Amino acid sequence: MKKSTTIIITVILVVIAGLVGVYAFLTGRAKDDKDAAALTPVEKVLSRDLSTRYPPTVREVLKYYVELEECLYDEETTDEELEKLGMKARELYDEELLEKNKTEDYLINLKADVERFRGQKRTITSVSVAGSINADFFEEDGYSFARLSCTYYYLENGMNLQADIVYLFRKDENRLWKIYGWDNAENVHVESE
Repeated sequence: MKKSTTIIITVILVVIAGLVGVYAFLTGRAKDDKDAAALTPVEKVLSRDLSTRYPPTVREVLKYYVELEECLYDEETTDEELEKLGMKARELYDEELLEKNKTEDYLINLKADVERFRGQKRTITSVSVAGSINADFFEEDGYSFARLSCTYYYLENGMNLQADIVYLFRKDENRLWKIYGWDNAENVHVESE
């Protein structure tokens, strides 16, 4: 065999191996995408590892919290899923909020609140989280705080209703925004500087 024939055969084999590798990679990725798409909303929201992928902004923290709430209130969840969702929500809470809501009491109250919500025949139809540009950042007592509003649109007994909630966040020692509390927008009065 001539040297040029050997080189041509080698190049063809390398190209074929490359094509097989690309095909294997793409079909494997498509399978991963299909598996991810097969997750229920509850499984999807619970699969997020906050120790490695904590939301970087106030708005992203609130958006993830809203996803948890939508699963809690609108999805048919088992008691085990409800507990897991509640514990995941607690990962977003500030230390002071956690201290005021001990785990066992929190889970009992959460379950009762979800049952009350469903008993009133409510369904969340959509949620609108204000843009990051609308966040109100301020310093107080040596801490960084932020306020961000969120509007919940829901259906109750055939009526379209809405609730405007203002969330308060505090930056923790790891520089992560944690939910410090929330209240109805009509109860929040921001003092001008």
